[in-house]
Amino acid sequence: MIDDPYNVPYQAIYAVGNADGSLVEIIEFSRCYGGSAWARHHYQKSPLVLETKVIGNTIRYLCKTGECDLVLEPSRAAAGIKSVAVHDDEIRITYAGLGGGGVGATTCRAGASGVIRSDISESGGGKVGSGTIVLPGRSRLIIGIDDTDSKEVGATWCLAHNIASAVDCDAARYLSHSIVQLHPVPAKTQNCVSTALEFACLDGGAERVLAEIRDLLIEYSVSGETGMVSLSGFDGSILADYGRECKTKVLLREYALECARSAGARVWLDGNGIIGALGAIPYVAMPDRSVGLSETNVPGELG
Repeated sequence: MIDDPYNVPYQAIYAVGNADGSLVEIIEFSRCYGGSAWARHHYQKSPLVLETKVIGNTIRYLCKTGECDLVLEPSRAAAGIKSVAVHDDEIRITYAGLGGGGVGATTCRAGASGVIRSDISESGGGKVGSGTIVLPGRSRLIIGIDDTDSKEVGATWCLAHNIASAVDCDAARYLSHSIVQLHPVPAKTQNCVSTALEFACLDGGAERVLAEIRDLLIEYSVSGETGMVSLSGFDGSILADYGRECKTKVLLREYALECARSAGARVWLDGNGIIGALGAIPYVAMPDRSVGLSETNVPGELG
């Protein structure tokens, strides 16, 4: 028995905005990647969409705020994002689509976790469907972690992921995990990598989750040199130059602490691992790029 045969709700949808309200990144957790891939193919043609990318089971749309006229055409431009607006602490996204694209643009998104409310039209068949979903505005929290293991026990990327999964909550949603390859140094345990974690936070959520992560690192780390650092911001590009240095040379702890202060990053655990932890920050949400050692794998500013 299929209760709703023509609806595949997205698992969750979140939206992260920048400081001046000019940019919004929409992060959709998919239950049907085929449907999401079709949507990405068409939505990226919208004048509001600056960039799209796929990370695991999430599809991301970096958008400028505003409204545009969508010229819908079957097969070629069957659906799109019509408007993205920031109102106080809410973000409103309006979609439109033809036929099945209208179903995806309306009912499939309206039922996703993270949606506060929605206003949708009838869709499907030969009709044009449109719909607006309203999401709470969230801010991005980036956390860098390094040196939690020893030559005998553990892997930092595993512990970081398990801690992030354990503290995940509505106030601070765990979005992504990136393993960041660093320049091999004598003090490394084996592969010399750090980890970047990404959360989408409501007001007050960042402080709580940061304290929880710090406490869990203290509890489970088998190293006396664990480093943990955080940055609240739309991206980590302020540390792009430092990230390049981490991939190309040996750096000192004192230099890392100085760079953290200059960038406005907060140091939570200041062991020698702070060097790699800070180097992970600019590679947030770039897991396919961050694993390379090449100095060309340096992130740029979103948008």
